[in-house]
Amino acid sequence: MATGYLWHELFGWHDTGTNTGLFPANPAAGLQPLQHFENAETKTRMNSLVGASGLLEHLVQLSPRPATDDELLRVHARQHVERIREESELPKGGDAGDGFSPFGHGGFEIARLAAGGAIVAAEAVMSGEVANAYALIRPPGHHATPDTGMGFCVFSNLAIAARHLQATDQASRIAVVDWDVHHGNGTQATFWEDPDVLTISVHQDNVFPPNSGAMDEQGAGAGSGTAINVPLPAGSGVGAYLEVFKRVVVPALDAFEPEIILVASGFDASAADPLARQMMTAGGYRQLTDSLLDAANRLCGGRIMMTHEGGYSPVYVPFCGLAVLEALSGHRTGIEDPFDPIFSGFAGQDLQPHQAEVIEAAAELAARLATG
Repeated sequence: MATGYLWHELFGWHDTGTNTGLFPANPAAGLQPLQHFENAETKTRMNSLVGASGLLEHLVQLSPRPATDDELLRVHARQHVERIREESELPKGGDAGDGFSPFGHGGFEIARLAAGGAIVAAEAVMSGEVANAYALIRPPGHHATPDTGMGFCVFSNLAIAARHLQATDQASRIAVVDWDVHHGNGTQATFWEDPDVLTISVHQDNVFPPNSGAMDEQGAGAGSGTAINVPLPAGSGVGAYLEVFKRVVVPALDAFEPEIILVASGFDASAADPLARQMMTAGGYRQLTDSLLDAANRLCGGRIMMTHEGGYSPVYVPFCGLAVLEALSGHRTGIEDPFDPIFSGFAGQDLQPHQAEVIEAAAELAARLATG
């Protein structure tokens, strides 16, 4: 059975405007106009490489549809949805909620198309139409909380898909694995008290949001213990990430026994990313995907759906994404990562003692989940 692949040209039209990285251009403050870090290039170039490599011919192309208001409201407060809708009608659009997550005129429609795309991909996996799926959607979603957007995210795409599966009785027990370099705070907040959704976030320690994603954030009430955070030190490479999956992620999945694994797939832990300081490679992401495939085949009939999140290197994100899609589909294109000889040779790619200490502590959380 093939891998589903979802993309729409409108995702490249999500307009984050003329910015100086994060901030609006301001000559008086020395902020020369450039472009926002979250711009279309990484996603459109990834889609281009998927096509140019020939991999697209081996994928099942899925078409997104807009999420309905009811679907958005399963996760988000009505006031947030209505504010985004209203600001979307303004000539210059609005902001997701934190002051540096702009969207242009018509942004509401693109954001709800991204959320609906996540739903379509999840349903395709659950129905057996495809074995697994990758939703290359934009704007991203894992920072959007029920009450507000933030961190370039408007609606919490993956969480909306998960709630849809629950509400329509397609799946009740769901695991979320977030390997974006930033903490998946919005997804965690949505399922904070839900014992049927396991959230695992593997991120750089305290990089974004500030003071978020500590190991003692573990869920509450009936969901106590179902939030697992692995805040890796800056400079963690492939060795550390593989150890996290071996010691924490896979044991937690084994203990939880989900019906589907949803992955928040950000490529900003790569060695080329401007917004973090980790050293992952395309080959490293391929190995993480293989690890999840093995777990999914053992636990839930191979069912995996990934939503695209961050990653801000236009030249390197496409190679990371291609590696993941090759792993999901089992088809190698022959396109090799040209940066690998450089990035894999960085000092510290192997697991370091200070990283192992963090992973050991996180492994106790997975063990606690196993023992109840």
